[in-house]
This record gives sequence, structure tokens and C-alpha cells, in this order.
Amino acid sequence: MSINHIVTPLDSAVLETKEQYKVYFKIVNHAFSELVAKISQHDICTEMEATFLEQYCELFIYSLEAFRVKYLFDDEEKMKVDLTESGYPNYLEFRYLLNDLELKNEHISKLPKVKELKIEFLETLIKDKEPISERKLHQAASIVYYNSVEQRFIFKRFVQGKIIANPTSSEAEFLVSWSFYDVTYNRPFICFMYFDLHKTTLSEYTHEIYNLLESVADRDMDLDMMAYAVDKKLPKVLPKRFKKIDFGPFHNVFAKDELEITHVILKAIIDKNLDLSAFALSLKIDSISSKGDFSEGNIFNKQQLQIWEAAKPEKYLFTTHRVMQTLYDQIPETVNALTQQPIEIADLKL
Repeated sequence: MSINHIVTPLDSAVLETKEQYKVYFKIVNHAFSELVAKISQHDICTEMEATFLEQYCELFIYSLEAFRVKYLFDDEEKMKVDLTESGYPNYLEFRYLLNDLELKNEHISKLPKVKELKIEFLETLIKDKEPISERKLHQAASIVYYNSVEQRFIFKRFVQGKIIANPTSSEAEFLVSWSFYDVTYNRPFICFMYFDLHKTTLSEYTHEIYNLLESVADRDMDLDMMAYAVDKKLPKVLPKRFKKIDFGPFHNVFAKDELEITHVILKAIIDKNLDLSAFALSLKIDSISSKGDFSEGNIFNKQQLQIWEAAKPEKYLFTTHRVMQTLYDQIPETVNALTQQPIEIADLKL
């Protein structure tokens, strides 16, 4: 593990109360659900890219729901939200989640049986007319957590998508997607590579492509560096275009960064000009395309590599109408610098 993969508890803030959990999960789930629909409506991605994007977002939302259930009645452990330019759960939370599920059977064996717990709940509520204790509620939540959360649906540090035939084959024959949760920025990213194959078939080279992407393209980096690494180490792949989507930062009441948009929202919440549920989600798209090739190596070991040309980064902001008005009023230059006007999404009522 490289130094960029090392994270510590000092990199995060703790959600302390059930009410905070309730608000946080509602905000993030609402933002991502709205985001998927709006990206398709505003032609930010192709139809196929939007389909993959929706699938990755569903994994992320599923993981957030798992966090919600896990911490619902846990008075000892608290979920940590990243302190850097993120607004999302600290990467350690995903690690802990996967560790929990790997020891699922061991944890379940220490919990009471569902039937026994139901009987105890009924006796406490109906016979004794007393509230259920926090300890018992935590046990019930843990039973739901371990029996309902499936490890294969958790958003991992690297998630590999399948290689498919490119629906718009004028650019390249194949398309592959993948996603990762960058541990430096604690944000989810989605990437796409359009490519052709040279002197091989897809079935013969799929394994090499998947292994290489996981080893060199599993974290945020400049796209030209990513493209060169893939091009260099996969001689039978002719990459034509790379696209990287950065989902964040997520500006909300729980964010602790120094970003201008975050501070405007937080100040407006403090001044009672915005509701506690106010948020904005930044999204950045980088892309590079091949504009030719060049030879590298000697006469006995020559390889054709691509010459890359970067497109201007695209910056978007998804937020509600009220937040949009506040941003235009306070930081118009920042808003006007976006690729297009902020994209309006529905208000969230807590």
C-alpha cells in the first residue's frame, strides 16, 4: 500500500447523534438520486455512460444505506465524515463495512435469535408497557444489518465494469468503465476508456485489461498519466479516449472543507437563510483523446503509443433553486465560471 492509501481517524469528523445520521443520509441519498436523472436530461454523458453511471451510483447509495443501518442504534461506534474536500464518509468506513461482512457469521452467532427478540419486544411493549432499551434496539439493528447487507453490492475502493461493444463504434470498437473511491480525496470517481484491439481478441485479452486497470487506474491522477500507463503496459490495446468523472466535493452542513461554495452554504444555514438540508454537489469531467501516435523503443522492441490531447475540463454544480440564488448573490464569478448554469434539483424536506 502506497503512502497515498494511508488514512487516519484524524482525517474525519464524527456524526454524534441519531438525528445527525438521519439528516446526513437523507441529504446524500437525495442528492445522488437526483444527480442520476439530471445527468441524463442534460446530455452530460452519452446514454451508455449514463447507464453505467447509474449502476455505480446505486452501489454507492446501497453502501450509504448499509452505514445508516449499521450506526442506527450503536452508541459506541460513530460514523466519520471526511474533513478534506469531500463531504462523504471517510474511506475507512468502507473498509470497516467490508471487514464486518467478512465476519458476518461470527457476528450473527453472538446475537439473539430473531424469534426470541420479537417475543422480548412484545412483552416489554405490551405486558410491561416500557420502551425498548437502546441495547436491544442496537441488537435488532445489527440483525437487520448482517442479514440484509450483501458484500457484493458495497462500493469498494475499486469496482470493475464489463467491457462492451461501443454503441457508437465510429470512435472505437470497445468501451470499458470502472470506478474507485479515492482514499486521498475520499470521493467516488467513474472512468471510461474507449479503445480498439490490435492482433488479439477480446476474450484473449480481457483478463490483462482488467488487471492493468486495477493496478494503475485505481486512484485519481492526471488523465495523460493514466492513459500513458495503460497504453504502455497493454501493447495490444489501442486506447482512443479516456473520460474521468469526479463526484464532489459534496457541499453540505456536515462538510468541513475551506471551499467557497461550502462556506456560502454554511453561513446561509447559520443565518437561517437556508434550511439545514441545503446542499450542492460539484461534478468535474476530464477527458483526453488520441490525436495520433508515435514510436517508442528500438528496432527490435518498438511500440506505437498514442499522442493525447486534453479537452477543457467541464465543471457542473447540482443544487436546489434556493441555494442557486444564494450562490449567485454571494459568489457570482464562481458560478459563472461553470461549464453551464447550475443544474436545479428538487428540494429536500427533512
